[in-house]
This record gives sequence, structure tokens and C-alpha cells, in this order.
Amino acid sequence: MPHSATRRPSPPTRTALTARRRLVAGCVVAAATLGLAACGTASGALQPTAGVSTQPPITIAPTDSRPTDGPVATVAPAPGSDSAPASAAPPAVPKPRTPKASAGTTAAPHSGTPSTPVTTTPVATTPSGTPAPPPAPVKPGTVIGSTASGGHTVALTFDDGPGPATGQILDLLAQYHAKATFCEIGQNAAANPALVKRVLAAGHRLCDHSVHHPQPFAKLPHDKAAYEISAARDMIVKAGGPGTRVSWFRAPGGGFNADNEQITASLGMSSLGWSVDPRDWSRPGVPAIVSTVQKQLKPGGVILMHDGGGDRTQTVAALKQLLPWLVAQGYTFDWPAG
Repeated sequence: MPHSATRRPSPPTRTALTARRRLVAGCVVAAATLGLAACGTASGALQPTAGVSTQPPITIAPTDSRPTDGPVATVAPAPGSDSAPASAAPPAVPKPRTPKASAGTTAAPHSGTPSTPVTTTPVATTPSGTPAPPPAPVKPGTVIGSTASGGHTVALTFDDGPGPATGQILDLLAQYHAKATFCEIGQNAAANPALVKRVLAAGHRLCDHSVHHPQPFAKLPHDKAAYEISAARDMIVKAGGPGTRVSWFRAPGGGFNADNEQITASLGMSSLGWSVDPRDWSRPGVPAIVSTVQKQLKPGGVILMHDGGGDRTQTVAALKQLLPWLVAQGYTFDWPAG
């Protein structure tokens, strides 16, 4: 039997291939021109796609694929190295830091939302020349609470000046030939040197009562106490002029302790307390001031009153009654001991 062979199609000729390529190219151009989606078969059939714009296509140039919005995460170098490894993960975003509370405020605990500072009332400080209530009379000991001569004597002392009432008190003392000790605030003495000189010229004596009248004085650290005592003495001496002597130091509020007593002694002064306190600084009324002095005073006592630190009208009025009463009781005027 004769062998039958399958007839293979002959390859297209070069002319046919060229014609087909021209046909396809023409199809593409026509599709672009007419807004058609694609070319059909090699026969040249064109199939439009519904909903496709008839405008010519816009060619978009390639762009960097990195995001352009927001911060760019960077890896911070690890401590002790020049750079972090390339595979290191970006650092975690730190939590917002809660601001530290400033003086006088208390920050609320962090709860994930901003907290509103709660303002607290600052601790009140005693203004210069306006003392806080003094404690009970200082007990006798290293702190002086009696007169130098003893017997039927009395020592008048005036704190917190010089002030507006100092001149009136000096006038009253002169009428009864009474001597007194003025415990002066350093900055008040510096501001009123003429009054300091007048006190000395009238034969009275001076006492150091600190620069700023801080309280509680016994709680001051050593350096602060040393400054308050020594600087005030220097201010008083300068205000009084050459030859001015300051013999005592009286702690604000009677706030003595072993440390400030030693500082006082090292400066050549004695620690001065009192035995009679009518609390005239609180303006309890003229009758109350007079009555308290008359009840508390014993021979050799030291009376505490004020010529500065506020309105001393009641003190002046009470002194007008006390001075003749003291004379009538047979008291003579003396200096504090020491």
C-alpha cells in the first residue's frame, strides 16, 4: 500500500507578512485616532469599548514610589555606633511628654488626655516689717528676758522700725525721760537713716532684728540665718553712722535656736527675748494693750511693742497711758541684760 503523507501548509511569503504588519499598524493608528479600545483580528476588524473616553490618552511619566505626605521615618544611629543596620525597624513614635509642674502648681496624673494644671495657693511669706504672730514669751536662759539692773526696773523695746510711728514714740519717751531699745529691720534702717540717727541722738540703743524678718526664723539654714543677722547689723551701723553700736539681736517671732544664738554671740551681740507681750502688732485695741502690760509686768521685765510693720496708732495711744502708769508704779527705765 502506498504511504500517504500529511500535507503541511506552506509558510507565508515575505510579501504576505509585510502586508499583515502594515494592516496591524494601521489598525493601532486608527484605534488611537478614533478612541477605540483595541484592534480586532488580523483581518482589520475594530471593536470599540463602551464608556471609554474619546479623548487621546494622557501619558504619565513614572514617579518615585515613596509617599510624599507626612514625615519620613528615619532610623537613629544606635549609641556607640556610626549608623544603624539597614534592616533595623523604624523607632516607635515616643509618647508625648507631660510638662513638669511649675512652682505653685500640681500636675494631674496622665490619663491619655491633656491635663489641666491645678493652681495651688503659694505659702504666704511675711512681708518685710509685718511680723507673724510671735510665740509665747521666751523662757529665761541664754535668751535675755530681763533688765540689766534688775529690781524695780523695766526695759521698753520696740520692733520692726524705724517706721512712721517711730518719731511719735520718741517724742513720748522724751516727755517721761524714758529710755528704750529699738530692734530694727535692716532694710528699714537703710531706708530711714535719719530716724536711726535720731534714735541714737536721743540716747536710746539699737538691736538687730534681721534684714527681712523671715519666719519661722529657727528653721532657716545656717547660711541664711548668718546673712539675716550679720547683714542687718551692718545696715543698721551704716545708717547710724560712725561709732554706732548694736548690742542685741532679736530673732523674728522669738525664733531662737542654738545655731542662731551662736551666730549672734560670734558677732558680739546678745540674744534678746521679752517677758511681756501685749500683741500690739495685732491691734487688739488700746485697752487690751494697756491691760496686758499691767497684768504681765513684773520688776525687771522686758516689754515687747512695735514702732513699725504696720499701723501703730494703737501702740502710740497705749504708750500715752502706760508711761505715766509705769512712773506712778515706781518703775525706772533700764536696758535689757547683756
